[in-house]
Amino acid sequence: MCGNDESALEVLFTRQSCRKFTSQAVLKGELEKIVNAGRLAATARNVQPWHFVVVTEPGRLKELASLTGNNGKFIADAAACIVVLCEEVTYYVEDGSAATQNLLNAAHALGLGGCWVAGDKKPYAESIVKFLDAPKNMKLVSLVPIGHPAEQTPRATKKNLAEVLHWEKI
Repeated sequence: MCGNDESALEVLFTRQSCRKFTSQAVLKGELEKIVNAGRLAATARNVQPWHFVVVTEPGRLKELASLTGNNGKFIADAAACIVVLCEEVTYYVEDGSAATQNLLNAAHALGLGGCWVAGDKKPYAESIVKFLDAPKNMKLVSLVPIGHPAEQTPRATKKNLAEVLHWEKI
């Protein structure tokens, strides 16, 4: 049962993407907490098709970044990158996306930065699956570089609630 603790909402209201990281390492226990949050995401029919590959070795982070071209070049400077792969089931994109959002929120709750780098439908998706020695039936949903923020990123402008909230019909 949830109480009236607003700290979870504060995480949701203040999280933003981070693409610049310090050289400080992220503790293994913190990465495990983040992945655990991803594991507990909503999933259609409780299929839980996800697998999370945590890359922390600097050389592999650089190679992973190079596979994404300009999309994820900043992965090379992160302390870690959590790669979200899913078994190819009906709702793998939805399930993997829910897990990815949980990863990002958990990282922010721990005072870390992260960014969603697209995977599904990207030309590099197959190369990354191969790079990670994952089975061919796995689909890349996202890459989530994690680290200590090097700077405060300006908050992206979001639409006002009144622009997106509709009651009963649009």
